[in-house]
Amino acid sequence: MEHVTEPVTVFRLNEVSVAHEPASADVVVSGAPTLGATAVTTLDGLGAEIGVWEMSAGAVRDVEAEEAFVLLAGRGVIEVEGGPAVEIRPGDLVRLAAGTRTVWHVTEPLRKVYVTGA
Repeated sequence: MEHVTEPVTVFRLNEVSVAHEPASADVVVSGAPTLGATAVTTLDGLGAEIGVWEMSAGAVRDVEAEEAFVLLAGRGVIEVEGGPAVEIRPGDLVRLAAGTRTVWHVTEPLRKVYVTGA
């Protein structure tokens, strides 16, 4: 992760490398998905982290952190426990409320840039 001291810094998100690991068996709903994240920078004074997250095809359960993200690539559906199922596609800005229980159904590998509180 880079600490920024310049007035303008450009992060080439399509060049950020993300290492994947298999999702743990206790969260896998279907398939054999892999996941990975790379922190890119922080917003000083706000306690926010910005990074790139990826998931391969498959489905996993999650309990969300407070987060906003822009989907850069891929397609899927976020199923909210007790709520709607929301389709996501490239260019979508999505906000996740902390504590929300979800199932991510990924049909095309996802790549998102996220912002989350510390």
